[in-house]
Parts: sequence; C-alpha cells; structure tokens
Amino acid sequence: MVNLIGTYECKVDAKGRLMVPSALKKQLAPMLQEGFVIKRAVFQDCLELYPMSEWNVLMGKMNGLNRFKKKNNDFIRRFTAGVKMVEVDSNGRLLIPKDLTAFAGIEKEIVLSSAINIIEIWDKDKYENTIEASSGDFAELAEEVMGNDEMDGIS
Repeated sequence: MVNLIGTYECKVDAKGRLMVPSALKKQLAPMLQEGFVIKRAVFQDCLELYPMSEWNVLMGKMNGLNRFKKKNNDFIRRFTAGVKMVEVDSNGRLLIPKDLTAFAGIEKEIVLSSAINIIEIWDKDKYENTIEASSGDFAELAEEVMGNDEMDGIS
C-alpha cells in the first residue's frame, strides 16, 4: 500500500508538462519504473494520478463487477473515460494530456495534493476555492467519517 504525503505547488508549461517536486519524486521513486495512470476525478474538477500498482488493485475490484448489469457497464465506461498511461521522463517531468488539462481547467499554476495512495492534480485557484468552501463543515465531516464508534479510531 502506498501512502503519499504532502501538498505541492508548481507550474505547468505550454505543452502541459509539470516538473515533479523533488520531495514528491523521492516518495514516487519506487513506482517510477512501472509508470502511472492519470484520469478525471469522479467528484471534483481535478485529475487523479495513480501509481500503476494502485491502479491494478482498483481494476481488480472493478473486474469483479457483473458486466451483465447495465449500471455496472455504465459505471466502468464513465470511470475509465479519458484514462491515460503516463510516465515521469528522465528530466523529472510529467506530461498531462490536453483533454485532461481541459477537463480540470488547468492553466499555469497547479497544486499536487496527496490523497493517501494517489495524487490529485488541481488548478491552483480551484483547489484553494474547494478547500475554502469545505473548511466550515470539516469538523462535522471528520466526525461523521472517522468518528464511527465501531472503529478503533486513528488517533
């Protein structure tokens, strides 16, 4: 299981390439050889970067869905729409495909935000607006999600 840490601000050049910050690149080092999958996020206007090992685990779960149910096929199709394999090049750059750049509204300044086992790639303004919009109810959300009495807790 991959556990990535950190939030990083960086820039995308005119070709859609970003220089992976060195602290993040160190964490990703064991995964660089396998490559990554980049896709549209389900709930937000951002992108998700999956190490190939994490993507394979997720695809294993999805492969268990019954394809004779229309909603499962529809879900698989929508979930995998626009999925691309990407690599970090020898200069430490990652190319974001143009269609995905357009989906996420990425222009120049971006945020790479770790989300446990994946990296979210955000347009900086959208990221800041999303964090600000959800800050007021975070305590309530944390209690609802993590305060389950059936769990042992994490703290």
